[in-house]
Amino acid sequence: MRWDRLISFNRVIKSSGSNALLRWYSTVGAKGPSIPGIRDIIAVASGKGGVGKSTTAVNISVALAKACQLQVGLLDADIYGPSIPTMMNLHQKPEVGEDMKMIPVENHGVRCMSIGFLVEKDAPIIWRGPMVMSALEKLTRGVSWGNLDVLVVDMPPGTGDAQISISQRLQLSGALIVSTPQDIALIDARRGANMFRKVEVPILGLVENMSSFKCPHCGEESHIFGRGGARQTAEDMDMQFLGEIPLELDIRSSSDEGYPIVVSSPQSASAKAYINVAEKVTYRLKELAEERLMGPQISL
Repeated sequence: MRWDRLISFNRVIKSSGSNALLRWYSTVGAKGPSIPGIRDIIAVASGKGGVGKSTTAVNISVALAKACQLQVGLLDADIYGPSIPTMMNLHQKPEVGEDMKMIPVENHGVRCMSIGFLVEKDAPIIWRGPMVMSALEKLTRGVSWGNLDVLVVDMPPGTGDAQISISQRLQLSGALIVSTPQDIALIDARRGANMFRKVEVPILGLVENMSSFKCPHCGEESHIFGRGGARQTAEDMDMQFLGEIPLELDIRSSSDEGYPIVVSSPQSASAKAYINVAEKVTYRLKELAEERLMGPQISL
């Protein structure tokens, strides 16, 4: 390990089936990648915090790696509130290679990078915008990602500088919007989707998280945050509705323990819901790549 280089870096930032998917990924490329060796970069985003965006990003990343058998990376772009180290049970500092780039830390078949690997667990990140932009640059292009089919970016909440910079500088292949069913969350989800459209990033679809709660004792299903709001929003905004993720204790507890539900209970309804979303995302990326290969359609 080159800890002198890592210390130097810290100083700088302070100033349908799996086989079919594999065959397609080996033959069809997306638009030119902004990071060499990475075929597609997708953002998992929400207009507000607290809707389960990071949990969704983690489980979809693991599902892409395990169920879809792709080479996957996961970037924690939430500088002020990094959660990937806890959710992926990764707490070691990354090594630094001879090329002065950090080597991602891997678990559950996913290569991960987060500012949480470089600071103390409870240390607040008290940085202004330029320092955050510098950190994000190091966490993307200052990392030896290797060859990846997909890099999943866990975006910070909101529609500010960090979100716009990531969208434009990383040449995102698409964005996945996460929301809970209630109106107040969907209002911000619409804002997030419209931000991506303004910077010409395709919307992969909308996921409704915390869709319903099933009582573990009587089995009765309750729609605590409302019902059908995300599906209706997706229809109104001409977005694909990718699925519903239930509100379950196991999802929360497994995330806190660093073993995403896709790993800890792969046959559960929740895990199958995440896998279904991951497969839809993959096929949506395929469609977008084919559209780019065809080029613009000219009508006479």
